[in-house]
Amino acid sequence: MPRLAEAAYSEQPWLIHELASDFAVEDVWSFRTPGAGPDDFPVMLAALRAAGGPVKQMWPVRFLFAVRWKLGALLGWDKPSVGVGERVASLRDRLPSDIRAASPGPDDDDMPLKAVYELDMEAARELANKTVHTVMHLGWIRGVNGDYELRMAVLVKPNGWFGRLYMAAIAPFRYLIVYPALTRQWERAWAGRSR
Repeated sequence: MPRLAEAAYSEQPWLIHELASDFAVEDVWSFRTPGAGPDDFPVMLAALRAAGGPVKQMWPVRFLFAVRWKLGALLGWDKPSVGVGERVASLRDRLPSDIRAASPGPDDDDMPLKAVYELDMEAARELANKTVHTVMHLGWIRGVNGDYELRMAVLVKPNGWFGRLYMAAIAPFRYLIVYPALTRQWERAWAGRSR
């Protein structure tokens, strides 16, 4: 699971650059998808959906998410009044009208991030709460070995000093537990799809 430099994200001609230029790039990761071709991005997205979201992760990740959502409920971090469409406008509002008119892609109650758009080679999902407005961007790109691979960028706009402190506090958990588990789940989803 290679963590990549920000340039691996910023050098690509993706739509998300126009929509989220006021967000900071927090993380960029690459996921192996052996044998993938240029038209396989929808196949990968279907495999990810079939693999499930956070509720289908291994117990340490489920535990971390459960603690986070419990804290959020107790402290009011996740109230609808601080979410997308309330505290912050959805990135869907920034889309060109032809893309905004199309389906953003399916949403799932088990996935806290909601669809912004889904195109042939990229997709974006967002979440906002009292701490941050965040975007998970998925892109499909030719890797160094010639196969296509999945790239994920996490973009954030912290909500003031509290949001910056929150992002710093959760960084070790993301790097040591969440992203390694996510990588295993997503790479297994691709491998399982090919059988």
